[in-house]
Amino acid sequence: MNEPEPLLAHIPSDIGQPDKVAYGLTVRQIIIVGATGGLAALIYYLFHQLLPVLVIAGLVLPLLAVGLVIALGRREGLTLDRFALAGLHFARAPKHMVAATDEVAGPPAWCRLRGKLPAPLLLPVRRIRTDGALELADGGVAVLVETTTVSFHLRTTVEQAALVGAFGRWLNSLPAPTQILLRARPVELGALINMIEQRADGLPHPALAQSAAEHTSFLQQLNVSRELLSRQVLIVLRDQGPTRGRRSVRREAAAAVVLRRADEAARTLATLGIHATVVDAGSAHQVLTECLDPGGWHPGPSALPDDVITSTDSQEIR
Repeated sequence: MNEPEPLLAHIPSDIGQPDKVAYGLTVRQIIIVGATGGLAALIYYLFHQLLPVLVIAGLVLPLLAVGLVIALGRREGLTLDRFALAGLHFARAPKHMVAATDEVAGPPAWCRLRGKLPAPLLLPVRRIRTDGALELADGGVAVLVETTTVSFHLRTTVEQAALVGAFGRWLNSLPAPTQILLRARPVELGALINMIEQRADGLPHPALAQSAAEHTSFLQQLNVSRELLSRQVLIVLRDQGPTRGRRSVRREAAAAVVLRRADEAARTLATLGIHATVVDAGSAHQVLTECLDPGGWHPGPSALPDDVITSTDSQEIR
């Protein structure tokens, strides 16, 4: 029995790419090219009787070249005009920022300060609720859902078509802005190596202990010789909540809605063979910490107000 033809849909990697309206050019590109051409024509119209053609060409051709480069050129995935604006914004933005809700207070009069004061660092997340929801600075609420991946290319054509269809139906059912984040996390095998070494002596057979020792040696060599990374897939669901009422009531309503959507997303993705779990408060704290300081050493997250703090070490806690 012949399998049906696969369903192919060409989707650009930049889903925010503007539409091309004429000659493969977008509206922005047409405006830039038209304005540059109009300026060149104006220069020729005003000076063609006063200056030689070669002089006018020397003035017009560089102008046209600059306009075409700005309209058609790209760098770092951005058009050159947006790239230049982003560079200008970065050059004017403060380079030193501190955690402050308001403006940073200036030094006393007797202190001679050189340079500019640091600017307040305004993060989009204000606080993490005990249920894992993130209260945002703009008044909305977001929830993180951690998912596994699917081996798409190992499936048959029929299974691939079913996966694409089910995933498309889930995307079309989303009623609010949703972000899918793929991030690489460094992997440290030290804890796994220590656990294997501690349990190797208690194995019932010497051959098993020898295999555990060989595996520990392999893990140590792998941990030193390679930069190990693991892939984490996060789905960020958010909701603004009602526009009227007290702020606390609106946040509670938005948190209830977005948590329900997170549970529905986890159940829907489970039909695709994807294991999805709603991130709790501790894991959300860890994710935000790693995003703000990627590659750094991050101990366990801070305890919540209702958590019981215990220690399994025999050393005294000071």
